[in-house]
Amino acid sequence: MHNYKVPSIWLPTRDEGLRRLETFLPYAGQEYARLRNFDEGPGRHVHVSTLSPWIRHRLLLESEVVSTVLKRHRFKAAEKFIQEVFWRTYWKGWLELRPGVWHRYQSDLEALTNRLERDDEFQDRVSRATSGRTGIQCFDEWANELTEHGYLHNHSRMWFASIWVFWLGLPWQLGADFFLRNLLDGDPATNTLSWRWVAGLQTKGKSYLARPDNIAKFTRGRFRPKDEALVEVPPISSPPDPTPRQIDARTDWSRTRRTGLLLTDDDLSPEFLGFPVNGFAGFATLNSSQGRSPLGVSNTVAAFVEGALSDTLGRIRSIAGRPAGYVLQTSSVDSLVDWARRVQIEQFVTPYSPVGPAQEALDILERKLEPLGIGLERILRTSDALAWPKATHGFFRFRQQIPTLIRRNDRDMELAS
Repeated sequence: MHNYKVPSIWLPTRDEGLRRLETFLPYAGQEYARLRNFDEGPGRHVHVSTLSPWIRHRLLLESEVVSTVLKRHRFKAAEKFIQEVFWRTYWKGWLELRPGVWHRYQSDLEALTNRLERDDEFQDRVSRATSGRTGIQCFDEWANELTEHGYLHNHSRMWFASIWVFWLGLPWQLGADFFLRNLLDGDPATNTLSWRWVAGLQTKGKSYLARPDNIAKFTRGRFRPKDEALVEVPPISSPPDPTPRQIDARTDWSRTRRTGLLLTDDDLSPEFLGFPVNGFAGFATLNSSQGRSPLGVSNTVAAFVEGALSDTLGRIRSIAGRPAGYVLQTSSVDSLVDWARRVQIEQFVTPYSPVGPAQEALDILERKLEPLGIGLERILRTSDALAWPKATHGFFRFRQQIPTLIRRNDRDMELAS
């Protein structure tokens, strides 16, 4: 085991993400491929990068992380780590092509939330699972780690979801919601589709069953669940997936109008947008994180997102030097509209947000800006415009495109920076 120490405090700054990337860099090659599936326990996730909270909010860009790794390792040596980064890109693209899957999940979740309010026995079963009181030691400890730290090793997430669905017999949608409320790196695409994959909905007829021997092996014997606790069950059925749609988004906008830069918690890397931030009349951030769940998000997640937004505005102000009145950090669409009128913004430019609460908040904002003659231009990053349309089938077809996407991303990063 190497000496890489994972900090116990999750600092929501770009500098912290870069520091963690630099620290992890020596281990991103063959050592990662060999040891990545081992979960050593809370505070000891030494075989993975723990960069996902920074990548999820794009304090670090996926392309930036991959490019940095390839300066240290050959592609073949770092292929496993690079694929894990591209899984997040793939999931975003897959859901963006099929937004109906997210909307169906939201509808199911609303119905299940209503059931919790009227069914005491059902509520008790769910409460025991989310509070770590099921009597299944590994599951209970993972539930507590998640709510306390906002993070779980990926392998443990898979085991947890499998136990939730196939042993506890609970709806996968409530488990996905529990994760999305508590994970620092929770995003609609990766979270929703990973839970669907475990339940057998993403790859039709193929579910993921957590095995006691696998749990014992990759937790180095910390947990040894009984064989009878994890049983084979038929995969869950669901309606057919929607036909992939076309992604309709712009990659440029008019420079002739007085423009404000708007950032959401989906994308906090304005440095790589391909245009100078000091050319904007004002800067605003819109926090949509509470929209991830009907129950809101944990205090840990809320604090991380607020900190990330503050860090981003601080970086922008250090470059552009705008007075306080021309900078806004808010979670209120109405406050954003009032601010735009006050500083005489004629249009907003914002990085394109994929399917999820940020996109929904931008939809509401656009409807409120339109009568005022204020535009909202959602600009799709070139890397997303290249990758997302390729998520038409399974990941194994998508991954064949990774070398080409890396070459294009490296070129575009050079042009944008």
